[in-house]
Amino acid sequence: MQNPQIIFLNGASSSGKTTLGRTLQQMLDDPYFYLSSDQLVAANILPEVDRTLQIGPRAWHTVRPLFFDGFHRCIAGFASAGNYMIVEHVLEFQSWLDDCVRMLAPFDVFFVGVHCSLVELERRERERGDRAIGEGHSHLLEGIHDWGEYDFELDTSVTSPKETASILKSAFEHAPKQSAFQRMYMKQFGERVSGRLTAP
Repeated sequence: MQNPQIIFLNGASSSGKTTLGRTLQQMLDDPYFYLSSDQLVAANILPEVDRTLQIGPRAWHTVRPLFFDGFHRCIAGFASAGNYMIVEHVLEFQSWLDDCVRMLAPFDVFFVGVHCSLVELERRERERGDRAIGEGHSHLLEGIHDWGEYDFELDTSVTSPKETASILKSAFEHAPKQSAFQRMYMKQFGERVSGRLTAP
């Protein structure tokens, strides 16, 4: 099987990550698992929470960071078992990216910025009906694309899902030897052993 082991898609809500990732999954020669936090939410793993509370064990402010810490560990766990992965995420905080860079240090990661025009984002939100209008825009304002560097970036609003996935597949197959995650890890920890990163 070819490297990298993890194709990591980061983009705003409704930017087209799931459609892109699922289309790419069908195009790749090797079998890739697909993982997103939305899948875990849909599986009803979350406890009952109160989104109006700021503190307390059932406050969403308490549960949410624990949920995403667990999600990041799930990515590393699946990869540790030898599975090739396509992962989608909305990296809302610098700390989330830093955690992923650290936890996924033993693996080859191809980090992809998934962009979409604001007009198209809001059209998709209205069409989906299960997202608040403006959620994608709020992610962009939070700076989800500003925390680090990418291996590749694309815009899902200018090409069809199949064309976009084909472009990504080609970029993935011609990825440089040193990845963005490796460079970010070096900046954080400055460790490299035999050309491969080691988890701290």
